[in-house]
Amino acid sequence: MGSVSSGEIVVEVGKKKYVVKTDRLYTESDEWIKVEGNKGIVGVTDYAQKELRDIVGVELPEVGTEVKKGKAVGSLDSVKATSHYYAPVSGVVTRVNEKLTDTPELINKDPYGEGWIFELEIKDLNELNSLLKPEAYAEKIRRHAH
Repeated sequence: MGSVSSGEIVVEVGKKKYVVKTDRLYTESDEWIKVEGNKGIVGVTDYAQKELRDIVGVELPEVGTEVKKGKAVGSLDSVKATSHYYAPVSGVVTRVNEKLTDTPELINKDPYGEGWIFELEIKDLNELNSLLKPEAYAEKIRRHAH
């Protein structure tokens, strides 16, 4: 299963280790959402940032933008590629992490903390039911990591 400690699951695949936090939900496309009431903070997972490697730019959504579950919200530029990130649920963007404009590498250094991307007001809390729980996301990494 990987080791579980202090609110996280560590998935080991070969020589690589990926952290999955147990206090949030996940998407198949490697985003996380931490829900507090009807708001959610969104970012990309440890697995996603390690696959992208060095992130050098972030396209942030604008506050007030309506986003739809599963649709692209912005993009991350890395030395390897440009990759979109997606809304885990539908809602309206209420805040963005402006720090990422000047220091996009925060996503690599702290994907579950200082590297958060945006906050949204969740339109339909029932959409959360279709997201992956931490254990299921850890299993997805095990299946897909090389």
